[in-house]
Amino acid sequence: MMKRSFLCAAFLLMVTTRGFSADERKHYAIAILPTPVFNTPDIAGQFGGQNGNALPTDKCGQLRAVEYVALPATPFRIEGTIRKGTSVVYRVTTNDYPYPTTSGYFIDSRFVRTTDAKRPGRPRNLPAKSAIISDLLAAQGSAYVWGGNIRGGIPDLSIFFPPPPHAPLDPKTDHLRQLKGVDCSGLLYEATGGFTPRNTSALVAFGMPVPVAGMEAAEIVRRLEPLDLIAWSGHVLIVLDRERVIESRLDCTGRQGGVTVRPLRAALEEIMKRRVPLNSYQGKTVGRKKCFVVRRWYGPAAAAPLRPASSMQE
Repeated sequence: MMKRSFLCAAFLLMVTTRGFSADERKHYAIAILPTPVFNTPDIAGQFGGQNGNALPTDKCGQLRAVEYVALPATPFRIEGTIRKGTSVVYRVTTNDYPYPTTSGYFIDSRFVRTTDAKRPGRPRNLPAKSAIISDLLAAQGSAYVWGGNIRGGIPDLSIFFPPPPHAPLDPKTDHLRQLKGVDCSGLLYEATGGFTPRNTSALVAFGMPVPVAGMEAAEIVRRLEPLDLIAWSGHVLIVLDRERVIESRLDCTGRQGGVTVRPLRAALEEIMKRRVPLNSYQGKTVGRKKCFVVRRWYGPAAAAPLRPASSMQE
């Protein structure tokens, strides 16, 4: 068994290091297009597979292999190169997505250009509060897409992974192939131009806490300001004002999902049927109760920077 494992490892090393051009041996890459990042090297298999139109979705119709969409100018470190036929896939890390992973993160080489020089991080310019709120509202009606943070999608996916001409796609499948939509943290990420963390696991500690522990929904509402985050590890709602909140919801029935604006107090009361408010996030449960926090990140409260990337996760 040990000998067999050694031979397999040696083969994998060989196929990821032999036969590459000088360009493919470069250590860094820069996104020149919105670049989907995956947790599998089988990127082509996510957009058609063998027959060109079979998407490996889960029971809720989502492509769970998608982590997020890196914005143009995002720098990557290339940790490995995988060739399959004419396809070249890079295993990468990036400070824009600094979350632990067991499977690794992968991008299609056609979305980036490679370089020998390490590049500075992608510029982060926080838009005005009014611009962020306008962009959030403009996203109403967008579909929920796991890993999505560009509601208009990525047309280049249809070019790089074209559907078969003999099997036209239905509109829903076509939208998913282009990742047209946003998930909950992706809604905020797009509206802020990639300024905010991409995952809720980071948003629960982003900015400063708003003390809400032990309060009823009406009292919490009086403490909230526009762009405050109501968050737990797994979901985030964004306060528009003291009347409304916006979110991108995953609804496996397919009837109530996507980006919606809801009454703020009603949303809080619904959340508090299952969760208790805390001043700092202490994990998914406290005793037998699930919890949530409120974070204020826009304005005088300085937002915490992203952690450096030693490894990453969804």
